[in-house]
Amino acid sequence: MSIIQFPKDFLWGAATAAYQVEGAWNEGGRGLSIWDTYAHTPGNIRNGDNGDIACGHYHHYEEDIAYMKELGLRTYRFSISWSRVFPNGTGELNKEGLHFYHRLVDKLLDNGIEPFCTLYHWDLPQALQDTGGWKNRDTIDAFALYAGEMFKSFQGKIKYWTTFNEPWCVSFKAHYIGDLAPGEKNLQSALDVAHHLMIAHGRTVKLFRQLEVPGQIGYAPNVSWREPFSSKPEDAGACRRRIGWMVEWFMDPIFKGEYPEFMTAAFEVEGAKVNVQQGDMEDIKQPIDFLGINYYTGSLGRYKKDIGLFELEDIDEGYERTDFNWPIYPEGLYKVLVHITERYGQIPIYITENGACYDDNPVQGKVQDNKRIAYLSKHLTQLNRAMETGVLVKGYIAWSLLDNFEWADGYSRRFGLIHVDFNSLVRMPKDSFFWYEKVITNGWIEV
Repeated sequence: MSIIQFPKDFLWGAATAAYQVEGAWNEGGRGLSIWDTYAHTPGNIRNGDNGDIACGHYHHYEEDIAYMKELGLRTYRFSISWSRVFPNGTGELNKEGLHFYHRLVDKLLDNGIEPFCTLYHWDLPQALQDTGGWKNRDTIDAFALYAGEMFKSFQGKIKYWTTFNEPWCVSFKAHYIGDLAPGEKNLQSALDVAHHLMIAHGRTVKLFRQLEVPGQIGYAPNVSWREPFSSKPEDAGACRRRIGWMVEWFMDPIFKGEYPEFMTAAFEVEGAKVNVQQGDMEDIKQPIDFLGINYYTGSLGRYKKDIGLFELEDIDEGYERTDFNWPIYPEGLYKVLVHITERYGQIPIYITENGACYDDNPVQGKVQDNKRIAYLSKHLTQLNRAMETGVLVKGYIAWSLLDNFEWADGYSRRFGLIHVDFNSLVRMPKDSFFWYEKVITNGWIEV
């Protein structure tokens, strides 16, 4: 056995997202979001599930914070439901919705837990979608208005802010692949949305500085890794494009002020181009305080003609897989973090999501989720390896605190450290909860 040690000031946390846990979809003056519309449309969500009730976190937040304190969390990453505070996306602020988040934040602070707030975790107000959503540049201004009100309202309470969670999912998965709200399948639309998200991010960071908000601001892209199957240039090129789709496309504009040429060329082959207007890149290229990284999976990859957008075929070496059927590839976390640091320098990094789906249920009053523990342990080992290599990692936030509404898969997929009975809303900490509690207390893992 070996001991993998983490710094004493390492920020240990766990995460959720508003639509996935809050419920109370039509309470307290909340407006509709695109996920209400999408989930209520027959055929979109497995088993016809929706987030109307979810985990009931809106009413159970005090119980959930008690579990956070027992777990020893130093930070809790959550998102604000834009439509709960601005029911129409713009216009009049809904004070009742805002007060919910103040109660949540105050309770976290009372328990010594730092709030780590995400402004946008996929739930655009439906009223804005009705006028074009993120394809409409007016939504950029609406987001900045919403963000500014949150900065002013929580000034001094929230010290960690992320603008967007997983812009790749908001753009390409929701507008090109089409299995997230609003469910479009158009590559040009996805490119437009991705660009507008980056502008909204940059203008929001600029506003954060102008308002002199105390604290730090960044964003949280999702990444994966593809290791070339061979030394053939075509394998390396296919893997580079697949990595670039998540990494360089959403990081080069912020850190370098430009889109990567190898990716713009790949999109142009497919008949799509990024529509940059004067001043856009200057808006996007704003210095950020940290980079959030969401990592779950990766694999080997090789070139195969006419297969998918970037002609990349994933090669399965017999990887263990989670119940989401995602390959378990911990080395990919190390490799992508080193790649990011080599390309952009030593930006402080927080792992803002990492976790595994295993659909374990209680047996005799316990949830024995040893596979989740193994997954987390392996990824923390690779994270430490990256830190020893020189990557500036400041914290780790597990996904997720609670079993929750897992988007298009509804309630059929469980990522939580805490089991939730979706009928009774009874919570039950899993074995992984108690394992993670020891990790936080000790500051090390044994491998």
